[in-house]
Amino acid sequence: MTGQVRTVDGRVAGRRGQATRQKLLDCLSEMLNSSPYRDVKVIDVARKAGTSPATFYQYFPDVEGAVLEIAEQMASESGSLSEVLEGRNWVGKAGWQTAQDFVDDFLDFWKKNDAILRVVDLGAAEGDKRFAKLRLKILNSATTPLTGS
Repeated sequence: MTGQVRTVDGRVAGRRGQATRQKLLDCLSEMLNSSPYRDVKVIDVARKAGTSPATFYQYFPDVEGAVLEIAEQMASESGSLSEVLEGRNWVGKAGWQTAQDFVDDFLDFWKKNDAILRVVDLGAAEGDKRFAKLRLKILNSATTPLTGS
């Protein structure tokens, strides 16, 4: 986690607060792997993190806000998808290997982030511009280097 982390009311969170906030995000991510997004409740996330719903609300307005935070972190990580293409050859056997390496990295990224990507796709499909923007950012990290732009 980089930069200053703020609470919902604008205060800067200290080291312990940042750790608590991250634990809430980690627990939510874990829950999304086994529960439908719409079934995840603040109280369940807080319990799993060993804290109270009031603590959750110090850092996030609701579950959707926390999901957006996880999605933002994941979207930032998606930039690594373009790194496999930097300075690579697309001709002959070397081109085949470049394509294979890129596809492997893309699929690994997708598998690692499957649960949150499903929520991002759902939000984008429902017309939520915040999720649509994140989805575009993630996909552009893969498609832009492929177009040579």
